[in-house]
Amino acid sequence: MTKKEKVQFVIDTLEKLYPKVPIPLDHKDPYTLLIAVLMSAQSTDVGVNKITPILFAKADNPYDMVKLSVEEIREIIKPVGLSPMKAKGIYGLSKILIEKHNGKVPQNFKDLEALPAVGHKTASVVMSQAFGVPAFPVDTHIHRLMYRWGLSNGKNVAQTEKDAKRLFPKELWNKLHLQIIFYGREYSPARGWDIEKDIITKTIGRKSILK
Repeated sequence: MTKKEKVQFVIDTLEKLYPKVPIPLDHKDPYTLLIAVLMSAQSTDVGVNKITPILFAKADNPYDMVKLSVEEIREIIKPVGLSPMKAKGIYGLSKILIEKHNGKVPQNFKDLEALPAVGHKTASVVMSQAFGVPAFPVDTHIHRLMYRWGLSNGKNVAQTEKDAKRLFPKELWNKLHLQIIFYGREYSPARGWDIEKDIITKTIGRKSILK
């Protein structure tokens, strides 16, 4: 199989398995998505979706968020882990959104990545899922699968993102990155992996993994 054929096989298989993909994090607008994504670092989407309704009942916009103290935010989001850092980030970015962006989430990478606790991956998720701008946020599932499939060298997430953007058509990025995440969770996990169930890796995976 050529690389082009492998890429097409991935696209076709994922489209059959996941013709419709829900957004994993519950939110109602760009701000609540931004906060949910920030909270999801080293946490599960399920865990975040349990806590965000409690936080958003108190503050679902930057103006209400800054009325809470960092300590109050931390107390609410404690179950998702890394709460001291995340609480500071949530408070800090809410303050900057009010001061610099009229309380709105900016629609560009530069301003998003300038916000406290917002890295490139978080910015990519917001640009993709809130604003529909083509982006390819790379999480642990995508990083793992791009390596298993022989489509990236697994060196780092920046390289994986570069390879994904080079190989997959831009118009598919926003849906495809979610399809790969769902596939990784269901068929190609890091632990308890059954190669027989993992049809994509079994068909196109790198030889060192298939041995």
